[in-house]
Amino acid sequence: MAELLTKTSLVSSWHGDTQHHHNPRVSVVPKSYSFGYGLKRFPSLMIKSQVLRSSTLSSDFHGKKLLFRVNRASSPNRINSQLRPSIVSQMTGRIGKVQKWWEKGIQPNMREVTSAEDLVNSLLNAGDKLVIVDFFSPGCGGCKALHPKICQLAEMNPDIQFLQVNYEDHRSMCYSLNVHVLPFFRFYRGAEGRLCQFSCTNATIKKFRDALAKHTPERCSLEPTKGLEEKELLALAANKELTFTYTPKPKPKPVQPAAPSLKPLPLPSFTANSDVSKDRTLATSGR
Repeated sequence: MAELLTKTSLVSSWHGDTQHHHNPRVSVVPKSYSFGYGLKRFPSLMIKSQVLRSSTLSSDFHGKKLLFRVNRASSPNRINSQLRPSIVSQMTGRIGKVQKWWEKGIQPNMREVTSAEDLVNSLLNAGDKLVIVDFFSPGCGGCKALHPKICQLAEMNPDIQFLQVNYEDHRSMCYSLNVHVLPFFRFYRGAEGRLCQFSCTNATIKKFRDALAKHTPERCSLEPTKGLEEKELLALAANKELTFTYTPKPKPKPVQPAAPSLKPLPLPSFTANSDVSKDRTLATSGR
């Protein structure tokens, strides 16, 4: 009986709502409804509906066509194209370029040599400035351990030019310069050319400090800068693996000293008076 009354109330309420609003699409359902089957009872089901009565009454739509505007700028492809550059830039900015160990701690007065011609011109254009050529290799453990101290010394001596020569990139040039051990250093200055050369490690850094203290004082020479020795320049030019050309300077001819000019000696002149005086002198001496 209870189920019959509930169904009747549902039908009556539905007809009343349709007559009042003239909208057959809207239905009103009770908030809860429980039913049983045999001895088992099921919990009540809550059914929620959204009633759009006010929207249909106050709407300005009277059979007109609806126009929808699509923002093309917000399309997925365009959004992705706009986001991709920014994402890539952020990723590259965070990751960055991985520095190699010989690129870390580089000072303004340190730079890497790019070719044999670059090395020759750098030494010639240095004038009276002290230039230290550092020969290293990326796979050299001693070079890697010594590099931070070389950078510190370069920072403490900004007037000294440090030139780095990568042995792996310039193996043929190093062979022409007779560099066969690493790390290896050469000191150059002005008209004196090469001052010293030696190999040292992190344990024997005192050798480098002593050479630096000895050759650091400024010197001035009126002669042109020498740079590499003549035989080294010829060896670089003869190396077919290098694109370096060198024209030997013409050797000056030795100047022979001029023979001394002999002037004739004047002959003694004899006169009569001189003979008489000699006779008198002899006679006086005989007495």
